Amino acid sequence: MTSIYLDYQASTPVDSGVLDAMAPFWREAFGNPHSSEHSIGWSANRAIEAARSMLAGLVGADADEIIFTSGATEANNLALLGMAQKLGLQQRRKRILVSAIEHKCVMAAASALSEHQGFVVQTIPVDSYGYVRSDELKRLISDDVLLCSVILANNEIGTLQNLAKIREICERFGVLLHSDAAQGPVAMDLSNIADHADMVSLSGHKMYGPMGIGALYVRRNLHPYIEPIIYGGGQQGNLRSGTLPLPLCVGMSAAAQLWLGEGVINARAKLCALRDCFAEKVMRELPETKLNGPPLKERHSCNINFCFHDVDSHELLSRLQPHLSASTGSACSSGISGTSHVLRAIGLSESDASASVRFSVGMLTTEQQIDSAVALLLDALNRSRSALSAAAC
Repeated sequence: MTSIYLDYQASTPVDSGVLDAMAPFWREAFGNPHSSEHSIGWSANRAIEAARSMLAGLVGADADEIIFTSGATEANNLALLGMAQKLGLQQRRKRILVSAIEHKCVMAAASALSEHQGFVVQTIPVDSYGYVRSDELKRLISDDVLLCSVILANNEIGTLQNLAKIREICERFGVLLHSDAAQGPVAMDLSNIADHADMVSLSGHKMYGPMGIGALYVRRNLHPYIEPIIYGGGQQGNLRSGTLPLPLCVGMSAAAQLWLGEGVINARAKLCALRDCFAEKVMRELPETKLNGPPLKERHSCNINFCFHDVDSHELLSRLQPHLSASTGSACSSGISGTSHVLRAIGLSESDASASVRFSVGMLTTEQQIDSAVALLLDALNRSRSALSAAAC
């Protein structure tokens, strides 16, 4: 039996059209885009600028507002560390607000500012669905806050935040808004996100592009106020030095184009239908199962997060190997002990958080795979609970 992959929010396969777009830039058109003295370099640079324009179109920005990075983790670090180390110190704004369900890399970057730069980092509580609580944000925000970071589409429970509403609160105090939108392109139209956020992070391999490439949108008038976190030859306006990986930039651009095309509405509808099919079949067979996060119709088109109660999620996933791939949460937290901070933030107990599993469907998922995955899950749960009962005796 071929392994069934239901972990598309950890990483997506590279789309065949994306591979085709990248192919010439590995061997034929391989020039350094920063080589300014010959035609091969000029050609490479044109490809980079075309890729930059495509990503700008994805988020409703201008091409010169896009900074390529190695991924969303670097983009998130540049947004927080870079802005705090320059603008924060200049304006003497020493507080940073982050939502309680941010990706670990945002939490870690904010923590580093607290430990090493003297910033005060405060967490914005969320409700049981993972939505930022406006009343708590209003209570915490003031004119000594530098920036607020709120994840657009949560990678564990699929919550889609209302950035326009959050932006209104931030604007009253001149507070910058950053959003980790790595999971956004597959789930929703991002064409006006630049109107609501000052900085937006993206990832290639979350939207059927290659690993190792990401981008940060930064509103143009903020560029002078970012301190680089990587130094070198001064590429990308001295905001992020280093030779750009030409094939990867082209690949991320081609992936962005997938979510700007005419078929994107149908693609998202297909993902929602597959997700709903899986969720409904599991809950029909296991009515005691709890859906973590918002209702299906309000969440990321690929995301399902179930609490199965009275099982250990790691042990359950081990029993599913090598037949079914899912996860307990963010792949970037796999080396961190303890239960998910996201699940605890929405009110789950330690035991329920440790009994929860995230499944995420994708463009290659089939209805047959859904049926097989449900059967595999039911069998693994029965074996897991039998083992627990035997151990208790």
